[in-house]
Amino acid sequence: MAPSVSKQEIVLFHSAYGLRPGVLQWAERLRSAGYTVHAPDLYDGEVFTDRMDAVRKIQEVGFDGVLARSQAAVSHLRSDLVYAGFSNGGACAELLAATRPGASGAILMHAPLPIRDLGWKVWQATVPVQVHFAEKDPLRNEKVIDALAGRVRASGADFQHFDYPTSGHLFADPDMPAYDAAAADLMFQRVVEFLES
Repeated sequence: MAPSVSKQEIVLFHSAYGLRPGVLQWAERLRSAGYTVHAPDLYDGEVFTDRMDAVRKIQEVGFDGVLARSQAAVSHLRSDLVYAGFSNGGACAELLAATRPGASGAILMHAPLPIRDLGWKVWQATVPVQVHFAEKDPLRNEKVIDALAGRVRASGADFQHFDYPTSGHLFADPDMPAYDAAAADLMFQRVVEFLES
C-alpha cells in the first residue's frame, strides 16, 4: 500500500474589507478539497462593504500594523505553509512567503498591489508564486506584477500569472459588485492545480 501524501496547509488572508463571508466560503471550498486552511481575522471581527470604510480601517490599523498582525497570526503555525491572500491580504501573503523560512508557496489573488517595498530583497528559491487579476481591474499594475515576476524567476522559483476576461477588483467574492462566477471558479481550479503541483 502506497503511503498517503499529505496536503498543503494554507493561510488565507482577507482583503481590506475584512474577513467577509466570501473569504470564509473560499476557505471552506479548499477544506472540502482536502486542505487544512487557516483564515485569520486581522480586523477583530469588523467587515466592510464600502470602499471608504475599508480604507479608513487600513488607516486606523496602519499598513505596518496589518503586516504585523499577519505575522503574529502565523507565529504558532508550522513553517511549510502556502500563503494566500485577496487584494490587500496578498501583501501579507507576499511578505510571509518571501521572509518566513520553510514557506511552500504564495497565491496572490487581485494582488500584488502598487505598494511600497515590503522589506525583502531576495525571493526564496523554493517558493513558487501564482498571481490572479481581472484584465480590467482598475488596481492592476503591470509594472508591479513584472517586478515581482522578475525577482521570483531570478531566484529560480516558478511564477504563474493569470488574467481573467472580467472587470472589477474582488471578482471572487459573491457579495461584491464585481463578482464573476465563471472567473471565480476558474481561479479556484487554478489555485487547486497550483497546490497539487
